[in-house]
Amino acid sequence: MTSLAPTGPRVVIAGGRGFIGTSLSRFLLDRGFRVTILSRQEPTPASEPRATPEFIHWDARTLGDWAQSLNNAAAVINLVGRSVDCIKTPDHCDEILRSRVESVRILGEACRRVAVPPPVWVQMSTAHIYGDPPAIRCDETSPTGHGLAPDVGRAWEAAFEQSRLPTQRAVVLRTGFVIGRPNSGGRGALGKLTLLARLGLGGRVGRGSQGMSWIHETDFNRIVERAITNPSPDDPSAPAAMSGIYNVTSPNPVPQHEFARALRRHAGGLGTLGLALPAPAWLVRLAAPLVLRTDPELALYGRFVLPERLRTSGFEFAFPDLSDAIANLMNPR
Repeated sequence: MTSLAPTGPRVVIAGGRGFIGTSLSRFLLDRGFRVTILSRQEPTPASEPRATPEFIHWDARTLGDWAQSLNNAAAVINLVGRSVDCIKTPDHCDEILRSRVESVRILGEACRRVAVPPPVWVQMSTAHIYGDPPAIRCDETSPTGHGLAPDVGRAWEAAFEQSRLPTQRAVVLRTGFVIGRPNSGGRGALGKLTLLARLGLGGRVGRGSQGMSWIHETDFNRIVERAITNPSPDDPSAPAAMSGIYNVTSPNPVPQHEFARALRRHAGGLGTLGLALPAPAWLVRLAAPLVLRTDPELALYGRFVLPERLRTSGFEFAFPDLSDAIANLMNPR
């Protein structure tokens, strides 16, 4: 059990009030880090006595007093980006792009304004940058794809490369589908999928062969911690410091129909009883924007992404297999 007043290195999480940021901040606080969150969203009161992050309001677009939070920080972690779980109207597409690029640029300006900028910058990116190849396994050497998400991913990473300081160790996380506890404050896509499975609607979507590159929230958090803390060691046999682009996914991506089957085994309700109504592509295209207010392509397309650089650097996943990961999330001990 950690102290309620962590005394370890201080890290700044930009955009730390979403599902991923909340999970990461709790993880780092429990590991003894001091955490500062930059966000538009005010924090909710803690429901139990535990260490809490410092909160600083910012708009992710303009400089202000918040920039001083970067001074003497051990690392900055940027998770900012408007959710892609929406209907892709022109306005939404513009927000998806601008929220990512503008936040990176303003963080870069802030790093140049402080006396001692963070020596490490960990930058979120997307595994969707590889597009939607139906069967090819993509690693960090694979070409990027075609379409809105790859275009946004390339612009995001280019803005980061232009904005970071030459002296900063830069780590880019091309992240897949992060799965977390379905009851974690009502956030995270796994909660929606679990509800559908319990209602008997968790069957094959479209072809069902589209890839789902997923990662357990604990492994995501451990990867970020490793990116922050592993400067080049004196021991030549130890892994080198993380730097550059990494695919942040489980080593075992699965087709959608396998993901749905694994989820049904643990979700309860009608799914556990064997009811799993399929959703043909035409129905998804009709219902996703009208009922779920989201983009049908998020469900109908996918990709198989492999974390080759993490694997070769010796990172050991706590949850490499989907069934174990979902069992842990549904039945935490």
